[in-house]
Amino acid sequence: MARVLGISAHYHDAAAALVVDGEVVAAIQEERLSRIKNDPGLPLAAAFACLQHAGLQPGDLDAVAFYEEPFAKLERVLVHLLRHLPRTWRAFPRALAGQLGSKIWVLDHLSEGLGVARDRVVRFDHHRSHAASALLVSPYEHAAVLVVDGVGEAHATTIWDGRGDDLRLLASVDFPHSLGLLYAGLTAFLGFAVNEGEYKVMGLAAWGQPRLRQQFDKIVRLTGDGAYELDLACFAHMSDADLGFGPALERLLGPRRPPGRPWDFERAEDRHYADVAATLQAVLEDILLALARKARALTGADHLCLAGGVALNALANARLQAEAGFSRVFVQPAAGDAGGALGAALLAAKDRGDPRPGPLRSAALGLPVDAARAHEVAGELGLPVRRVDDPAAHVARLVAAGKIVAHARGRFEWGPRALGQRSLLACPRDPATRERMNRLIKEREPFRPFAPAVLSERTGDFFAAAPDDMTPFMTTTARVRDEARSRLGAVTHRDGTARLQTVEAARAPELHAVLTELAALGHDPVVLNTSLNGAGEPIVAGAEDALAFWLRHGVDALVVEDLLIERTP
Repeated sequence: MARVLGISAHYHDAAAALVVDGEVVAAIQEERLSRIKNDPGLPLAAAFACLQHAGLQPGDLDAVAFYEEPFAKLERVLVHLLRHLPRTWRAFPRALAGQLGSKIWVLDHLSEGLGVARDRVVRFDHHRSHAASALLVSPYEHAAVLVVDGVGEAHATTIWDGRGDDLRLLASVDFPHSLGLLYAGLTAFLGFAVNEGEYKVMGLAAWGQPRLRQQFDKIVRLTGDGAYELDLACFAHMSDADLGFGPALERLLGPRRPPGRPWDFERAEDRHYADVAATLQAVLEDILLALARKARALTGADHLCLAGGVALNALANARLQAEAGFSRVFVQPAAGDAGGALGAALLAAKDRGDPRPGPLRSAALGLPVDAARAHEVAGELGLPVRRVDDPAAHVARLVAAGKIVAHARGRFEWGPRALGQRSLLACPRDPATRERMNRLIKEREPFRPFAPAVLSERTGDFFAAAPDDMTPFMTTTARVRDEARSRLGAVTHRDGTARLQTVEAARAPELHAVLTELAALGHDPVVLNTSLNGAGEPIVAGAEDALAFWLRHGVDALVVEDLLIERTP
């Protein structure tokens, strides 16, 4: 039996995950502790936090597992930079400095930073780490595994046959042809930040129509048997990773949207950009559907696991569930690069003879919030905090009264979705709540949707869907029933869907208690659930973060475990 720490770092969403005797004990993104959004740095704070939570020291570890092969990645970068000279000459010095700096020596840095012998630091292929992060915590004994992201060492898309704890690579599409980089390039074209704005593009898609198929046929095309190719002239990911797209894209779609300009769908230009987003989403779904069908044909599996950053596209996941021919689909909550830390840890544990873990039941894999510390800091700040016997009952009453409540209870979540442990909760009925949340609290674009959380057994009352393997982690969408839309005006997106979370007591006990209390009060057991953070901030982790959020943002109440602060009128 082994104790293994997995690490992902040096691209974005650095993270650490701890597996002990074959079970996932803790998993934490570095940004939660550093308070740097999408922090890519070596996640030593997250690593030590995982160990502290388990009562372990670095010397207790049997292995530290890194989520990719540094030298293989260096080789790919160098080959492509040299192959595409002189186009890449501007990018060459920076790319080479990045690879030969901290990235190539990351295994040594992990050894030094953690105080672990160098021979205990191992590494795995990037896409294998992704695949393991999905398969090995899924409820499936046999599954096709589809990994789709920007790029690992060389692969951008891979298909695996997963049986038990074994993964066999069956097919790949390699860099520079990448669906992740396609989406990133169009994200930059639409004026959003790459690696952060992709969610915005998905939300924007509902405001447009896929009218630009002819143009997109020149940007990306299916090549048969599930593969695809990009027109590389439209992209710049080999020469300008920050911009992501090339002049040919603007010749096809018009000039890029100026970053930071307020959105106004009365303007023809913004309606055009919404059509770009809608077409991009439709094309991405078509290609993913072809890949999933190919995966089913190659594996004969009845179940599908998805990983990689593209697997966080909830709209696409819903379509795969409906049309790809699989009976069940699973996406673990940190499907992006952070999840590679979990996959690497699981692979190293398997190599040391540990059994495959049981299915992942909850995303609450971070640190618990310290109520005593919250009480101490609130007292120092003179905040009117009080202890309550039944926090869920108070939250339910506040939500029912139309208040917005910051809710920090239990261990914080693994992945980018707030699932009740670090959430902003509100009544889902009034669209004005969505507008208040977007404009005054979240400070984000008005077209961005909010998600509903519903008692699992009541899902069918409000949504044309049943709970499945994705809904507990909010990685899919469902259509809101026509008769329920007036009661869910704040969480029904323009296209009639919602990114749904179904809530069970075993998975999210704190949020389940709130929803149960709402039902007992005669209200619908549904809340608007969004992440407890402001614009440009990571989701709240500890007590100090929760109190800092309270001081900066105009929410009506804050609950930190059994502590309650209410804003006086």
